[in-house]
Amino acid sequence: MNSASLHEKNLVPDCCGGLSNLDYSKVDMSVVTEMMKYIDVTDPRFCVAVIAIIFNPFFWNVVARWEHRTRGLTRLFGGPYVACYSLGFLIILLNIYRSHSITVAMKAQPRWEVMDNTQLFYTGAAFMAVGSLFVISSFLALGFTGTFLGDYFGILMEQKVTGFPFSVMDNPMYWGSTANYLGLAIMNASPVGILLTAVVALSYGVAITYEGPFTEEIYRQRSQRCKHK
Repeated sequence: MNSASLHEKNLVPDCCGGLSNLDYSKVDMSVVTEMMKYIDVTDPRFCVAVIAIIFNPFFWNVVARWEHRTRGLTRLFGGPYVACYSLGFLIILLNIYRSHSITVAMKAQPRWEVMDNTQLFYTGAAFMAVGSLFVISSFLALGFTGTFLGDYFGILMEQKVTGFPFSVMDNPMYWGSTANYLGLAIMNASPVGILLTAVVALSYGVAITYEGPFTEEIYRQRSQRCKHK
């Protein structure tokens, strides 16, 4: 998902020299230890949520790469646009189920009274508002095919999208979605929601690692073909 944006390279300042310069030995782990007391990783509902989170980007990357290599979906649906829309709607359904499974897992496990206050509730709401802004504006900038792996179907964008939200960050669809889950977890004072949000961020990080170079290669090949015409 959001593959068309992955070939963009915005110049973003490397704050603090990167995470490698942080001194993790000074992190107060007592808060994390206390929070983990409210999380049951053996709960089947937690396990289902983790599986749904990991499965989604794995699924759409495998299917999209298979389509790029074989054009199997294009032949099945009679054209690249119908095939792309079909996969896109399936991804939307999978993401709805992922959100549902995360909500179920949060409701099944206890709230943490430390997080259960008005200030944090509004902080979570702010995360959701910003996350939704990035997701919606990214979709409007890219369109349906640009958002849902259209370049793997041969539906390439004519030029890079450089306006908002891509002028602010790379991969705003992914990180906006992550912010939504974080906001939901904070609003529900849910430690398990925080942990599941971390799994979401990790799964997206892995997806970006694989999608970025592959998408860049698609556009590089397009550029070479144009030069030889």
